[in-house]
Amino acid sequence: MSILVTGAGGFVGNNVVRRLVEAGRPVRALVRSIEKSKARLADVAGKIEFVEGDVTERGSLDGALRDVSAIVHTVAIALERGGQTYEEVNFQGTINLVDAAERAGVRRFINVSQNGARPDHFSRFLRSKGKAQEYVASSNLEWTAIRPSAIFGPQDEFFNTFARLIRLTPLVFPLIGGGTAQFQPVSIFDVVESIFRSLDDNATIGKEFELGGPEILTLGEIEARILAAMGEKRAMISAPVGLLRPAVFVMEKTLPGTPVSLTLLELLKEPNIVRDNALVTYFKLQPRAFSGDNIAYLRAANAGTAIKKFLTGATVN
Repeated sequence: MSILVTGAGGFVGNNVVRRLVEAGRPVRALVRSIEKSKARLADVAGKIEFVEGDVTERGSLDGALRDVSAIVHTVAIALERGGQTYEEVNFQGTINLVDAAERAGVRRFINVSQNGARPDHFSRFLRSKGKAQEYVASSNLEWTAIRPSAIFGPQDEFFNTFARLIRLTPLVFPLIGGGTAQFQPVSIFDVVESIFRSLDDNATIGKEFELGGPEILTLGEIEARILAAMGEKRAMISAPVGLLRPAVFVMEKTLPGTPVSLTLLELLKEPNIVRDNALVTYFKLQPRAFSGDNIAYLRAANAGTAIKKFLTGATVN
C-alpha cells in the first residue's frame, strides 16, 4: 500500500516525497504535470509512482487513491494565478480529496495547513485554509493537521522572492511596512520531519500542531539576514503598506509571476508566530534557525531567474 502525496512536485510535497523514499516507504505522487514533476524529482523519480490528477477535478482522484494507506495533502496556493482561486484550490480541493478518501476507504490523512488559518480570518487565503481544515476535522478520517509558520529552505517562494528582488535593486531595498511584522521562520526539513513522524503516530490523530523556528523575527530582521546571507548591502528605506498597495495592484494585473499580492500584504497585519511550538514540545526536535548555512541557498538567486520568474511565473528553483 502506498502513501499518496498530493502536490508532490511542489515545495513541501517534493520534500515529503524525498523523506518517504529515504525511509523506504512506497510513494505515489499526485501531480498536475508528470513531466514537470519528474524533472524536479529526478533524483528519486525511479523510486516513486507518478499519477496525474488535480484536486479540483473530482474525477481524477478515485483512481489515484486505489491501494493507498495514507494521504499527505500539501496542495495549496498562496497567490491566485491563472484563474485559480483560494476557494477552488485550497478549500474545495480539500473537500474533493477528503470525500474521495472516504469513498476509497483511506483512513490516515495528514493535512498541511497554515499557522493562523481559521474559517473566519480576514484574509481570503487563511480563511480558505481554515475552512479546509474545518472540513477535514469534520470527516471520519484519522487526521492530523500540521500548521507551520513561514517555511524556509531551497525552493521556497517567500524568502527567495526577497533574494530575487535584492538582485534587481542594487542600491536600496524597501523595508516593507516599516519591517515590524513578526514571523517565526521554520525549516522545510523540520516541517517534513514532523509530517513523517506523524504518519505512524496514532497519538497525533485528531490534533493540530503549530510549527515554528527557534526565533521570532521582524520582517526587518529577516531582510537583514537575507542580505547578509547573500553578501549584499542595501540602504533600507521604510515603505508603508499603504504606499505599496498601488504598485502591488499593478504587479498583480501585469506580472504572471508577481512577487507579492495585496492578499500577502494584508497578512502583515497579524503576527505569524506560534503559541506552542510542537517541534519542541511534541516532536522533541531542535528547530533550525533562519541563519548561517541554513539560508545559504539564498545566494543562488540571480537577476536572470528573477526576471524569468516575475515575467512568466515559471518555476525557477
